[in-house]
Amino acid sequence: MAVLAQARTDEIEQGLQSMPELVAHVELRAPEAGLVMLRGRIGGDGGPFNLGEATVTRAAVQIASGEVGFAYILGRDPAKAKLCAFCDALWRSKQHRDAVERCVLAPVRKRLAAERAAAQAQTAATRVDFLTLVRGED
Repeated sequence: MAVLAQARTDEIEQGLQSMPELVAHVELRAPEAGLVMLRGRIGGDGGPFNLGEATVTRAAVQIASGEVGFAYILGRDPAKAKLCAFCDALWRSKQHRDAVERCVLAPVRKRLAAERAAAQAQTAATRVDFLTLVRGED
């Protein structure tokens, strides 16, 4: 789900279209948007407080073999929520897990790794090393 959260909707759609077989599914809960309360803590161990609200979209899908998939997506993207729930249901099925890993998740992981490497290279290009020289006046 962490990979799907960072995926774009079109990436998930393309990955599912490239899977070897189509799987029938039923929407248990159509995508719907709502709000969740974000809670925080000062210093990680202080008393909890309400930080604010965030918009999320949730969906639930069941595939023909009985597995149920759920998704909660930050923001308003009903298509992505439904696709992520469908991927979750497929991944829970041992029969379809390898296809989801290969067709949907692997391309997203590859893109994320490339973006991370590019950001690290850009950061490394601006790195400055400070050296302290001994002046010998001691």
